[in-house]
Amino acid sequence: MITALLFLAALGLAFANGANDNSKGVATLIGGKTLSVKTALYFAAVTTFLGSLAAMLLAGGLIKKFSGKGLVDAEVLAAPEFLACVGLAACLTVLMATRISMPISTTHSLVGAIAGVGLSAHALHFSALASAFVVPLLVAPLLALVLSLPLYLYFRWQRKRLGVTRNSCVCVDGQVTSLSPAAAGQVMMNGPAISVVEGDVGSCAERYDGKFVGIDAQRVLDVAHFVSAGAASFARGLNDTPKMAALLIAAGALGSGSSLLMIGVVIVLGGLLAARRVAHTMSERITTMNDGQAFTANLVTSFLVIFASRFGVPVSTTHVSCGSLFGIGLANRQVRGGVVGQILLAWVTTLPVAGMIGWVSWRILT
Repeated sequence: MITALLFLAALGLAFANGANDNSKGVATLIGGKTLSVKTALYFAAVTTFLGSLAAMLLAGGLIKKFSGKGLVDAEVLAAPEFLACVGLAACLTVLMATRISMPISTTHSLVGAIAGVGLSAHALHFSALASAFVVPLLVAPLLALVLSLPLYLYFRWQRKRLGVTRNSCVCVDGQVTSLSPAAAGQVMMNGPAISVVEGDVGSCAERYDGKFVGIDAQRVLDVAHFVSAGAASFARGLNDTPKMAALLIAAGALGSGSSLLMIGVVIVLGGLLAARRVAHTMSERITTMNDGQAFTANLVTSFLVIFASRFGVPVSTTHVSCGSLFGIGLANRQVRGGVVGQILLAWVTTLPVAGMIGWVSWRILT
């Protein structure tokens, strides 16, 4: 029964991870009106699964980190109830956050669950937990913010230096029944009065005019934006899949390759079936952005997460992605402080909520 619960908890956590995290790599494509929500989530699912497959070769360090070895006493770690409680606590925490449209970290949920179960069993090693997890998880989003802000300002300076201009747009509110010619170069509108206001990418399209190495600047940026969004989703699959597969591997339920493959498939299902709530928060509520700003955020996210995954550093893709978006919001002065405050509150509560569920689960199962 405990083994069955462990399987359900691990697969439930993978589904919840897909629902909460699938949009984080492609939030800029949605927010910038480059792709529809449906198309963007399919693109994210495919590139995330490729990252899950790559984890078989590149993310062995994360599997070891999230097995719990060194964080709790060996006799507690050997108990199947330990891994089942960790998976269950993390799963419920991420599902609750997804239900209220808040992007939280699966990594934080797992760390909180390990801490809660370890405390309940009187077997937690605080120093190991702090050095291996707390420091990287705190530093990563700050580093993303610090990198994205000056990098975007540098790219903007280069764009202006190359003579690439950014078009403004106007948004027309109302219905025009007909147009009739007037003086040269002018038209008259017949019908109800309309209001014309200056718009931005949040309400209509924005384009770049000019050439970059002889190629249309907008086309270059579109390709770069797609590649960076795919790289961010790939990085998420590479970073998150081994953390959840570690539950099945440590329990001896499945081999490394089978665990990673199974978790990767369920992450994709969660991302396709239940990711729209968090997608709305990530793509539209934090800040408005154009293609150049979106490309910068994705570039920083994918670089930091892939680098950390390769060397087994437990960072949160969610925190890195949001940190990049915060940096862009500060650069363009359109960050929405209220939404950022809600997200930060969700981050702060993730650890204690997962820890409390883990603590109670251990008491019940043992």
